[in-house]
Amino acid sequence: MLKRVLIMIFVILWCKTAFSAHPLITDDTGTQGKRKFQIEINGEISYDKATEDDVTRRTTGSEIATILSQCFIENADIILGLPYQWSKTNEDGETTSDENGISDMSVELKWRFYDKDGLSFALKPGITLPIGDEEKGLGNGRASYGLNFITTKEIKPWAFHLNVAYTYNEYKLEEDKDAKRKDIWHVSLATEVEVVKNLRLVANTGMERNADKESNTHPAFILGGLIYSLLEDLDVDFGVKARLNKPETDYTLLAGIARRF
Repeated sequence: MLKRVLIMIFVILWCKTAFSAHPLITDDTGTQGKRKFQIEINGEISYDKATEDDVTRRTTGSEIATILSQCFIENADIILGLPYQWSKTNEDGETTSDENGISDMSVELKWRFYDKDGLSFALKPGITLPIGDEEKGLGNGRASYGLNFITTKEIKPWAFHLNVAYTYNEYKLEEDKDAKRKDIWHVSLATEVEVVKNLRLVANTGMERNADKESNTHPAFILGGLIYSLLEDLDVDFGVKARLNKPETDYTLLAGIARRF
């Protein structure tokens, strides 16, 4: 775990690059501006513990996601994301799985189609390309797609964001087809406020349909964090995400850094 943390910190600092709204899960309607770019490195470390049928299962995971955003017109971005993941599962102290590798790549388009008096709306369609190894649990094995409807309302110094999203997952492996739902909905709400110059506090909560066909309890989370602007075009952020119910991961630590140019 220490090795993964050091790798994540090294990559972040070396690249001098995070998600504009990271560590928030909920997206905002903002775009980069015509012919501008943003390079991001987002990292996370998660831990989950569950006991079922007298078997205690501990799962640890981490991820580094590299994201490139380009605004080709004033109100639209194209976004490419490539994550690298680690995961390890222990059952009663014995390791049952230990995998790592590149996960499925995402390609998204964010289009802000309305912006007036601090209220804006955007659509964000996307597709995931099956480049991860589905045998290792690093991808679906087939292309999947989704659509996110995004609302942002700004009331200085506050900003509020609402996401309502749908994802359709295709699976290659028969065991995934049998165990997982294809249709996944997501709804989440976030807020941010500038408390002092260059420092924003953020909060987030949301729920997503459980992909496990055997469960009708949908994972729900709460998140808190901060975003600090070191320079006009360089932000760093940190957040903690925790569960509101049993299906959600116990906790996740998030960190990132973003460079715009």
